[in-house]
Amino acid sequence: MTNQPTDLEAQLEELKQQGQQAIASAATLDQIEQLRVAYLGKKGQLSQILGGLGKLSPEQRPRIGAVANVVKEALQTALEQKREALQVAQIQAQLEAETLDVTMPGVFFPQGRLHPLNSTIDRALDIFVGLGYTVATGPEMETDYYNFEALNTPADHPARDMQDTFYLPDGNLLRTHTSSVQIRYMEENDPPIRIVAPGRVYRRDTVDATHSAVFHQIEILAIDEGLTFTDLKGTIRVFLQQMFGDELPVRFRASYFPFTEPSAEVDVQWRGKWLEVMGCGMVDPNVLKAVGYDAEVYTGFAAGFGVERFAMVLHQIDDIRRLYSSDLRFLRQF
Repeated sequence: MTNQPTDLEAQLEELKQQGQQAIASAATLDQIEQLRVAYLGKKGQLSQILGGLGKLSPEQRPRIGAVANVVKEALQTALEQKREALQVAQIQAQLEAETLDVTMPGVFFPQGRLHPLNSTIDRALDIFVGLGYTVATGPEMETDYYNFEALNTPADHPARDMQDTFYLPDGNLLRTHTSSVQIRYMEENDPPIRIVAPGRVYRRDTVDATHSAVFHQIEILAIDEGLTFTDLKGTIRVFLQQMFGDELPVRFRASYFPFTEPSAEVDVQWRGKWLEVMGCGMVDPNVLKAVGYDAEVYTGFAAGFGVERFAMVLHQIDDIRRLYSSDLRFLRQF
């Protein structure tokens, strides 16, 4: 029995050396965990060696126990140091893999910007929404009823020649104005209403410096009790002042539209000349009756303008066709 303590001490010393060598050779955190379990786990090698303590005399147990504690602490220390070293190496490798070389030239993405037509639409809608109007939209392919008939323009009305449009084989057409949105909105809503309707429209116009077969329009409609032409003029003046500035001269000229009575054209002075920019008028009672409104109780006004005209005035553009050419030399100015 006198050799047993020496054998256990030798086994413990050999275990410590083997463990430290194995830990030093570990390359991953998973391997470190496996070694911890193999050496210090409940069923590990240290526990197996200490299982022989029961065969020792009471005098020998404390000495072997002390040696076992030294071995255990040595292995735990080696495991912790190796684990920390591997974690640091792992973080360093990740940093190196994800490092951004700030000395390299970046990838250039040119900054986008709004097209002058879009910015003009946004600017106009902001003004009308600020005046209490709701934005309304509708389809670009319309029926004859919504585009003409409901707007007091029957099939034999000569005013249709003013807005000759593109007709489709199924009898529908491409809308000539966003007034059709007003009819659709009034059919579904009771007065009072105040809406602004932006959108693309189509007319068989001859293309020149100030006309296009496809353009954008914004119309407003207000229906309530007691509205007068004075309310219409005041609304338009406030809108134009916010759009162009207080100094821009504005005038109203008597005109004709089949869906308003009385009607007027609105001109602004641009480059020393009067330029027509809007049409307006009081809603014709026949239009109110077509959507089921009582024309004896309600009155209303409407106005509309081409966005392209406004963009040309705002940015001093001399030819409407420049807005559709997609020429970057032109668009980069805005």
